[in-house]
Amino acid sequence: MADVAREAGVSHQTVSRVLNDHPNVRSETRTRVLQAIDKLGYRRNLVARALVTKHSRTLGVVSFDTTLYGPASTVYGIEQAARAAGYFVSIVSLTSIDRAGVRDALDYLADQGVDGAVVVAPQRSAAQALADLPSGIPTVAVEGGQAGEVSVVCVDQVAGGRLATEHLLALGHETVWHVGGPSDWLEAEGRVAGWRAALEEAGREIPRPLAGDWSPRSGYEAGRGLASMRNVTAVFVANDQMALGVLRAFGEQGVRVPEQVSVVGFDDVPESAYFSPPLTTIRQDFGAVGRHSIEVLVRQLKGGLEERERLVVPPSFVARASTAPPA
Repeated sequence: MADVAREAGVSHQTVSRVLNDHPNVRSETRTRVLQAIDKLGYRRNLVARALVTKHSRTLGVVSFDTTLYGPASTVYGIEQAARAAGYFVSIVSLTSIDRAGVRDALDYLADQGVDGAVVVAPQRSAAQALADLPSGIPTVAVEGGQAGEVSVVCVDQVAGGRLATEHLLALGHETVWHVGGPSDWLEAEGRVAGWRAALEEAGREIPRPLAGDWSPRSGYEAGRGLASMRNVTAVFVANDQMALGVLRAFGEQGVRVPEQVSVVGFDDVPESAYFSPPLTTIRQDFGAVGRHSIEVLVRQLKGGLEERERLVVPPSFVARASTAPPA
């Protein structure tokens, strides 16, 4: 910094103000300092800064199975929001989530000196693990259910299930079948609850839901069973990947979508607009989830650990060509 100050003809304090984006620096001075930084190839020593300030400007993220679209998109949204807020991110991806795994991951991040952590907790076991966190690490859970003393940011999965089901009922379908996700996932639990509530309030028959595991293969197997039932005219599938399998099974069995059966998915994966037919679905705003989780965590870092928050991000409905009134 002293070298930069000499090159730019300013004080050490002025260089510090520019580096910390302080508003009380004239634009021409800021430009001169930035040019000196570029010329000298100056890089701040973040380790030394952390020793002085007691803050690493690094946040930890614990996630599970980032091969799945939802968790991967959530982690991406968190990472982008953290960078925008001036933080680096250290990510630990677990193959399975239980209390010991989450505890070990957070201990590892604590050893790295992270200022706080975000735990992506879509499964019930992950939410339960949040009851036993290391002390002294501000933590926010994404999804996480009712995660006790931990702040939570989540998408309103129940509202999403309602949106999908109410859309199909409004088209004139007598009832709506459901292909659900794994029973231990909080997201699957919320979506099936929304589906069931919409049917109950409309006074409609509630078919027995079919179980899936988020994969196109499981959707394909469920679709083969649904294709053999003549009374099926509408299906809400708990994610777009399983909906892809349902569409494939219907196509092989000669069931036309949406002429004979309407299909709604969930997530709005980038490929869903290019399914055959393009898939009507429920969109989750993963960018908003990331922003809110970092905002909540930063508020905790600034205000202490006493404040607990729960922020719910609403889903949105995306209409495409896979739904229509019953024939």
